[in-house]
Amino acid sequence: MNHLEQLFDVAVIGGGPAGLSAGVALARALRPVLVVDAGGQRNLRAEGVHGFLTREGMSPKEFLAAGRAELERYGGTAAAGRVASARREGGNFVLSLEDGSTCSARRLLITSGTEDELPDLPGLRERWGRDVLYCPYCHGWEIRNRKVGILASDSHAVLQALTFRQWSHDVTLLLNSELTLSPGQREQLEARSVKVADGSVCGLVVQEDTLRAVTLHDGSAVPLEVLVVSPATVSRANMLETLGLEPDGLEEGPGTRLETDESGLTACPGVWAAGNATDVSAQVVTAAAAGLKAAEAINADLVLEDTRLAVEAARVPAR
Repeated sequence: MNHLEQLFDVAVIGGGPAGLSAGVALARALRPVLVVDAGGQRNLRAEGVHGFLTREGMSPKEFLAAGRAELERYGGTAAAGRVASARREGGNFVLSLEDGSTCSARRLLITSGTEDELPDLPGLRERWGRDVLYCPYCHGWEIRNRKVGILASDSHAVLQALTFRQWSHDVTLLLNSELTLSPGQREQLEARSVKVADGSVCGLVVQEDTLRAVTLHDGSAVPLEVLVVSPATVSRANMLETLGLEPDGLEEGPGTRLETDESGLTACPGVWAAGNATDVSAQVVTAAAAGLKAAEAINADLVLEDTRLAVEAARVPAR
């Protein structure tokens, strides 16, 4: 990335659905806006985008490319790079990138998303986004009527099993030595014909690049076509530590996120966040909507500052 001398009104860190949506909105508001993207969006392993009206099944790569094209069509700047740190300089922010370049902006929007930390199971990451999944609303239709296993990591696995039962009549809850069911939970699972498998899961059985089963420590195997896991979603906003802004732990489950108000404003003045960076369960369409909402709040904040500066300039006697 070349050194960017221009002072941007807004620098967006992260070029996923939230960042690009915000970038387009700000560019359409005639704001000089930069979207810096390190790549690695969490849905790139998926075959298609789901739950986004008129974009159903679209390749995630094509979706992002279309977003960048829209951003540039309205005069925004898209740049590839990874932000290493951020600092205040005067009333602005200076971003330092890993390639040694820098850029400056009056406001920041963090849409760098999260990193999924998967359970420690050999071969799991290679299947992630294919037949190892998490979100039923992202993949439920595609895996309907297939053999689904739920890998338990905590009590949330019971709700996962009951939810995926909506899409499949063959669901097995793998307790994985991580979960002890209460009588009430067992009653719920039995009523919905959800099978339960005791014992720790130790491996995957993959044949012809297709998941066939999981193996247990006792040597038995549970036939499966889809494995549902609960990854820890960890914030990718470490570059903000230099501003004194650190991610908070999730209220439920492992992982971290940035805390914001309803507009996306963080505890650090001048810094907003949107998308998975603040809402780890946000899908593509909700992340994009959050980016738009944050962009509107940022523009309103800049309008007030522009007005204040104009008033101050008008009060200076002419010489």
